[in-house]
Amino acid sequence: MVKMDCRDGLALAEAYAAGASDPVQVFESALANTSQTPHAFISLIESRGRREAEASYARWKAGQPLSSLDGVPIAWKDLFDIAGTVTTAGAEIRRSARPATRDAAIVQCLARAGMVTFGKTNLSEFAYSGLGLNPHFGTPKNVHAASEARIPGGSSSGSGVVVAAGIVPIAMGTDTAGSIRIPAALNGVVGYRSSRSRYPLDGVFPLGRSLDTSGPLTRSVRDAIALDCLLTGRSLVLQLGSMQGLRLRIDPETLNDLRIEQAVRDNFEHSLEVLARNGVRIERRSLKAWQDTLSLIECDGWLGAAEAFTLHEELLNSPEAEQLDPRVRTRLEKSRYFPASRQIRLEIAREALQTRIAAELDGALLVTPTVSHVAPLLTSLEADDDHFAAINLATLRLTMPGSLLDMPSVTLPNGFDTQGLPTGLQLSLPKGADEALLRIALAVEAQLNTH
Repeated sequence: MVKMDCRDGLALAEAYAAGASDPVQVFESALANTSQTPHAFISLIESRGRREAEASYARWKAGQPLSSLDGVPIAWKDLFDIAGTVTTAGAEIRRSARPATRDAAIVQCLARAGMVTFGKTNLSEFAYSGLGLNPHFGTPKNVHAASEARIPGGSSSGSGVVVAAGIVPIAMGTDTAGSIRIPAALNGVVGYRSSRSRYPLDGVFPLGRSLDTSGPLTRSVRDAIALDCLLTGRSLVLQLGSMQGLRLRIDPETLNDLRIEQAVRDNFEHSLEVLARNGVRIERRSLKAWQDTLSLIECDGWLGAAEAFTLHEELLNSPEAEQLDPRVRTRLEKSRYFPASRQIRLEIAREALQTRIAAELDGALLVTPTVSHVAPLLTSLEADDDHFAAINLATLRLTMPGSLLDMPSVTLPNGFDTQGLPTGLQLSLPKGADEALLRIALAVEAQLNTH
């Protein structure tokens, strides 16, 4: 699939300022190109988007833009309330739900900054899968698959696809166990999982209340920083820091896991070599808190599973449960008898591990592959539920620990396999260190893009 527009959001704004383009032209062009990404959008918000684009055009002509991203189109995962539209959460059962009466808090904030509301993107039903399949609204296809269809990754599937295809430069997603980072990595774009306290979740359909967070999928780290500045009220400063003194912590046991595909491993090592040549210190030492978090999830289960069942228990006990994606329903039902004692133990262990990971990293950045494999074939996952379940767990394995530990994380595209399928590099810091992480990610991206 040919990418429609390789510019990021800030580049579009620069074109507006120079008179080389305008928000209305960009909006209409994006609308015309949506047919190139079937099933990526659940709905397009044409009338509002056109009004916002026209208002932005007038501001740019007057030399009075509202922000650095004024007039830039943004797509929203269909968990975010947008006034006058139904928030489907990717579920057939919610097609006839009442339209939202007001925007989610984060939608309001970016609309006030002049960003143009474009549409609502597809996702795994109730955001409950890392693969992105959806039998109700169709499954968007990975734009890098040359022949046979491959998964987009989930749950923010449509968001990953529309950014990778160049339809819009920025799409918002949510992340409970990896749902921003996985589709970003599998589609070769940037994905930023913010710390939970960073952005408001008012008006966002939940999955796991103690784990949910949101963040953008973008074509560049600088767009993620620009968006973060709008949402946190900070001034935008884009300055590449020195790589000297930067420490990256690599957990050998994680990297040596046989489940990591060779192309993922090779691209990871190449990225480390590039960074080391530019003064970055690579520390290959066991990270026990990380390994203990992986073991905790594998042995005791996923905290978010218990929270998801609790959220949907009433639906699961009703006849309407028959309308759910059978794979999602099966996963939800597996947590029906999740013991409260185990949930409490997980919460206690989580707090201790968050403290331990910060102490063990001691200022270093945790670096892992984002996903152990490239995007799998779609047909085999649609045909075999057991295969789907196994691949889903494998896909989420390296993103779930960071979610449990509430680590802000950025995934960067760092290469392709022999079939042209992207791989991702995941950078993480302890919870709350979002600004430091984004600054480092900007510098790392610059180095990777020059090699």
